[in-house]
Amino acid sequence: MPTATVLLVDDEEKLRSLLKRIISLEGFNVLEAANIKSAWKSLEKENVQVMICDVKLPDGHGVAFTRQVKEKYPQLEIILLTAYGNIPDGVQAMKNGAFDYITKGDDNDKIIPLLSRALEKQQLLNQVQVLEKQVGKSYRFENILGKSPLIQEAIDLAKKVALTNTTVMLLGETGTGKEVFAQSIHHASKRSGQMFLALNCSAFSKELLESELFGHRAGSFTGATKDKKGLIEEAHEGSLFLDEIGEMPLDLQAKLLRVLETNEFIKVGDTRPTRINVRLITATNRDLQAEIADGRFREDLFYRLNVFTIQLPSLRERKEDIPLLAKYFLDHFSQKSTYHPRTMTREFVEHLFMQDWKGNIRELKNVMERAVILATGPELRLENLPLEMQVAATRGTIMSAFDLASVEKLHIQRVLNHTKGNKAETARLLNIGLTTLYRKIEEYGL
Repeated sequence: MPTATVLLVDDEEKLRSLLKRIISLEGFNVLEAANIKSAWKSLEKENVQVMICDVKLPDGHGVAFTRQVKEKYPQLEIILLTAYGNIPDGVQAMKNGAFDYITKGDDNDKIIPLLSRALEKQQLLNQVQVLEKQVGKSYRFENILGKSPLIQEAIDLAKKVALTNTTVMLLGETGTGKEVFAQSIHHASKRSGQMFLALNCSAFSKELLESELFGHRAGSFTGATKDKKGLIEEAHEGSLFLDEIGEMPLDLQAKLLRVLETNEFIKVGDTRPTRINVRLITATNRDLQAEIADGRFREDLFYRLNVFTIQLPSLRERKEDIPLLAKYFLDHFSQKSTYHPRTMTREFVEHLFMQDWKGNIRELKNVMERAVILATGPELRLENLPLEMQVAATRGTIMSAFDLASVEKLHIQRVLNHTKGNKAETARLLNIGLTTLYRKIEEYGL
């Protein structure tokens, strides 16, 4: 780890020399400045992590200087020193962004622990920034896999609406990537620096969903021991993604409609409204028009949510993207695999094309993870697919007697894979004689 740089700002030369010696002995790189003007020059030239600054300087006040420095270098931590403790100055220093405010005379004992804590805080903030950048990169539209016209059309629509504050509704079957699209819309918007929160409306009871979404006041119901912010309030200035919106109870739909109409809501157990500014992105795999006709979804809410709709295609509608998606999942999961398979046999890929993929991309992901786990070599083979997928392509087109033989062949192959080719162990697990196993291996060409 690089040596941290500390800037000492104090007009008392003897004090600076003493502090420099103490701090240097701990392995820090120490710079000195006698006033604010020279301190600015050091900050502009050097990568300073922590500044230790006197409150009273010849050309200014350290508390006001703290605010100016934090505006230009928000990651830099500042420890203020004063000859006489002053509560108002201390309070203002903390408001201006100082890490701590200590009285001279105590600094010899306190300065090194304070420096260590200030650096720990800075490192944590840097890590958070790196993670936020990684998340932002992960959810860029360029990372949504697929070259088929249908998925490209959906991406183009999402890119256009991302630049606005318009409410978006994502339609599509389970597993088509609705949350990935919601994240990408958020990270491409002007709200990207704020929170993105997601809630699955089908995962909670009505009471819990109301509390999770709108929050509650302490004592509003049994177990509510303290105030709680709901996700709508937590996502203020950011984006809130409500998945399975069609599962939301009717009375909560009315509260959500109020949010969209007035930008305010009332927490459970509260009497005053809370104002918010949040972008709403919703998703459903239901036919909301049919839900409206059956009285299970509010028509007025539907028109508020359905301002801009994006239909996400099912995987069976974009089968030309299967090899690309499968290769992505193969590369991802093979990193943790013993054999690190890198390719797929032609037969393996052909069987991927033959499936209906009712679970869409999520189902393909699960199948690929399982196949990588079962792989015993550098490539994925037909026998690494689930048994039902291996025989699905032959069902209905081949005589049942041969179909039964196919099932037996595939089952023997799977057990051989499990035992890593140990014939005796395979025969034991299959509960057949070793001679019978050798005969079937020859018969099926295994």
